[in-house]
Amino acid sequence: MKASFFKAEANKIRCELCPHECLIGEGKTGLCHVRQNSSHNLLTLNYGFLTSMALDKIEKKPLYHFKPGGKILSLGTFGCNMKCTFCQNYQISQNKARYQKISVTDVLNYIDMIPDNIGIAFTYNEPFMWYEFIYDSVKQIKKQFPNKVIVLVTNGYINEAPLLKILPYIDAFNIDLKAFTNHFYKNICKASLEPVLHTIKLVNGKSHLEVTTLMITSENDELAEIENIALFISKLNKNIPLHLSRYFPSYKMKHQATDIKQMLRAKAEAEKHLNYVYLGNIASTDNNTYCPECHNLVYNRENDLDNTNQGKCKKCGLKIPIIF
Repeated sequence: MKASFFKAEANKIRCELCPHECLIGEGKTGLCHVRQNSSHNLLTLNYGFLTSMALDKIEKKPLYHFKPGGKILSLGTFGCNMKCTFCQNYQISQNKARYQKISVTDVLNYIDMIPDNIGIAFTYNEPFMWYEFIYDSVKQIKKQFPNKVIVLVTNGYINEAPLLKILPYIDAFNIDLKAFTNHFYKNICKASLEPVLHTIKLVNGKSHLEVTTLMITSENDELAEIENIALFISKLNKNIPLHLSRYFPSYKMKHQATDIKQMLRAKAEAEKHLNYVYLGNIASTDNNTYCPECHNLVYNRENDLDNTNQGKCKKCGLKIPIIF
């Protein structure tokens, strides 16, 4: 399948999908390994290749303020434009995993046949590396199932033009903000920070947005860095939920699991600037939603109970930014 967003340059192909903008020689692929120069055209090598599919609670994305309690069909392929040494899904992000071939029609049939499914999430690997297949799918989903939602769980490393092209079809994003230093992105992810910040700015206000930071021991878990992340988000919207997730050793990184006490301190630091901060990958943690004004319980995730009065806090009347 011919890829989008590229141009010929000096007998090579310049991919313009993501900020790497790889210059690709004949027969070669870019850093993502899924976009190949073939006879002076850029081809996408994973169009319709499915490696992972599951029906998940939407909170697993994680999305806490978007259709809480709902179940969503999650799909993924292989390929990623980052090389994170701590990757939790490296089997499909960094390798050509086993796959089955599917069509856009198959995606529509999956959505239709699964009862109580609120829509579809593109996740597991980096969804923007499946750009053409996702774009073709979401256009048809919105035509055939206008009441179904579409979610992207992404690292946010995408150029502005392709993002703006697909953005009108996406109802909710969870974007990984992996750290707040270019040093971290360059040395651990083989990427850079600024394009991710730009993506977050572009998505904000156009689609539902939540942000996740995996706190990694001795890498990005200092309180000053978490405060910088919270400050950046708060300048956009203090109501954007921030998920601070606990790291466990994975792939090439073998650091100790994140200290829970440090995560609790980080949560308290972030809450100085943001109204909604949640901890992830910690057993028995309280991830209910509370009113930021009066601290009344407004959504109980233990039993999927909406405790608002038509979206407002029952105690003080504050509008709670949850899309039910």
